[in-house]
Amino acid sequence: MEKLVLVIHVLAAIGVIGLVLLQHGKGADMGASFGSGASGSLFGVSGSSNFMSRATAGFVVVFFTTSLALAYMASNKAGHVSVVKSHAAQVGGAEKAAPAVKPEAPAAEVVPK
Repeated sequence: MEKLVLVIHVLAAIGVIGLVLLQHGKGADMGASFGSGASGSLFGVSGSSNFMSRATAGFVVVFFTTSLALAYMASNKAGHVSVVKSHAAQVGGAEKAAPAVKPEAPAAEVVPK
């Protein structure tokens, strides 16, 4: 299930990137009105922005939904322990298991003369 959601997530990301790159900026209409650009497109002058913006919004919704689904699946894996929780358990367990003991002073060595 996680693999399927991941594939959909990657496809949605590629779709968002592609549609954003295909869209015209706000200043592109001004240049097209003076004849420097091709104002007629496959969807017409106003239809292009409407279709593209709606398709982009759809891909964005799918992208965010799959992002949340992947995050939920990653946090709720069976038998999976959080790195933070496991580290806290190790540190807390080590402190409880080994009491703080002062090291003894080293014994003076007797050197024969």
